[in-house]
Amino acid sequence: MRIDRITMYRVCNPIKNPYTTAFGTQNAFNSIVVKMESDGLTGWGESCPGGGPAFSPYWDKGCFMLGKDFIVPAILHKEIETPQELQKIMAPIRGNEFAKAAFDVAFWDLLSRKQGISLKKAIGGTKEKAEVGYCFGVLKTFDDLIAGIDKMLKLGYPRIKLKFCPGWECDMLEAVRSVYPDTVFHIDCNSAYTLADLPMLKKLDKYNLAMIEQPLMHDDILDHAKLQKMIGTPICLDESICSLQDARQAIEIGACKYINIKYGRVGGITPSLDIHDLCGEKNIGCWLGGMGESSLGTNVVANLATLPYVNYPSDISPAEKFYVENLGTPVLLTEQYGTYTLRDNPGLDVVANEEVLAKYKQEEAVFA
Repeated sequence: MRIDRITMYRVCNPIKNPYTTAFGTQNAFNSIVVKMESDGLTGWGESCPGGGPAFSPYWDKGCFMLGKDFIVPAILHKEIETPQELQKIMAPIRGNEFAKAAFDVAFWDLLSRKQGISLKKAIGGTKEKAEVGYCFGVLKTFDDLIAGIDKMLKLGYPRIKLKFCPGWECDMLEAVRSVYPDTVFHIDCNSAYTLADLPMLKKLDKYNLAMIEQPLMHDDILDHAKLQKMIGTPICLDESICSLQDARQAIEIGACKYINIKYGRVGGITPSLDIHDLCGEKNIGCWLGGMGESSLGTNVVANLATLPYVNYPSDISPAEKFYVENLGTPVLLTEQYGTYTLRDNPGLDVVANEEVLAKYKQEEAVFA
């Protein structure tokens, strides 16, 4: 398959309400979008590194420059037959997984459209529906949080994820558990703590959480292994897992019992599949996380969530929850809250809304 034309966009898409985590408060999500064309067909890929090096060392401007200066010249007008071949071409570029992810997704979309099959079928998805949970950031009051949880549980979401950071910690969990003693909750610390916080982290065992997501440093595996031996609650690694090697080493030393696979953070669909397969082989739980993607990206997450070893409801927040206007169309189908139904159409089954894309793009580069 010859790559005839590539268009890159850097986008800053405003959201309806501020979203607060341990990293701070966001009023928009920053992404790069890749449009890849071959023989009259088009594939779309989105990756959301954010507007600054907070969640990871990468951000939208850096990813945009890396893509146009290094990835595009390496693949434009080349004959590339498989996603694995594309990954091999990009391999000499160290790191920069978010940039690579947008190209990898666009290639998968293009390839599956050419083959006339859905992305779900192309990647080996086996489940009819993607099971999803709901995530709450830091709110103004505990009452606001409990009211929100009540609404989402009544709608049918099977589990709730709570952001957890200094100032929004055990008192918040006490308030939540006093109302919902048996509901499935887990917390996401976004690397806010160190082993110096061990006394507080040990107290979390009493709240019967499904897991504690990324309590320690974003690039740490060793201290997580120490912590997992000292607490009963399963640890889930998120930011620490940027590659198959990271996942293999974390599992080998007992640093986690779950892995949150974010396709943008690990470099695309192709490495996500490798990490998923490793989790299945090693009997480690896995699920899919989101980075505030539009429907271009949430469809990717939903397709990956249908893989056979995914055993916990994934984070696939409906884009309508965040965005004033959605970059992708059509949006995912929801027959009931807590699940997404994937259509059996070729490819990713979503394309960019180019009017919205033009409205919120910060940069554009065309290569033909």
